[in-house]
Amino acid sequence: METTHPVVNQKQWQIRRNRLLKEEKALTRRRDALTAKLRAMPWVRIEKPYVFQTRRGERTLAGLFGSKSQLLVYHFMLGPGWGEGCPSCSFWADHFSAFRYHLPQRDVAFKVISRASLKEIEKYRKRMGWTFDWVSSSRSRFNLDFKVSSGKDHESPGISIFKREGNDVYRTYFTTGRGLEVLNSTYGILDLVHKGRDEASLEWPMAWVKRHDDYPS
Repeated sequence: METTHPVVNQKQWQIRRNRLLKEEKALTRRRDALTAKLRAMPWVRIEKPYVFQTRRGERTLAGLFGSKSQLLVYHFMLGPGWGEGCPSCSFWADHFSAFRYHLPQRDVAFKVISRASLKEIEKYRKRMGWTFDWVSSSRSRFNLDFKVSSGKDHESPGISIFKREGNDVYRTYFTTGRGLEVLNSTYGILDLVHKGRDEASLEWPMAWVKRHDDYPS
């Protein structure tokens, strides 16, 4: 079957590729400049004594840092009594396992936090085969105060970044929506293949996403 997509010889292709490479490099430089501005933003001191349930007992927010001075948190949509986590958050979480090896080398701890009980979290974590640290905020207003939970059943995803200096903890960054894509390499790869994300014909952009054990084998 003959393709309908434009086809050129190697020399012509390389000319087009070099032209786009200049744009890619310019975009990288603009992103470097933007992330520098994000890191320079003022911080917010955390005043409340939040406590979390972990596999090693109760921990304060400062305790989630371990020996590190920086903490990356993914707010995972798993509310009390849900039984299983959000499919989209589960898609994201499939990319987290390597963080425990590499982020600590740059003074960064990583935690996933949900409002479900630790028992509910552990049941779902084991089902999915994940090894990252996942803790419960069920006994505090952490999710409500950080606007990733509202009401009884509504949960939202997000990334929060915290900095610890001595006994003080500060919130330095938050993002949600497409800002979360920095943690999802699958979408980065799909953006490079010919069909891209191929979501335009779907009822909503992520309608194809399932928990990894729900895909047809």
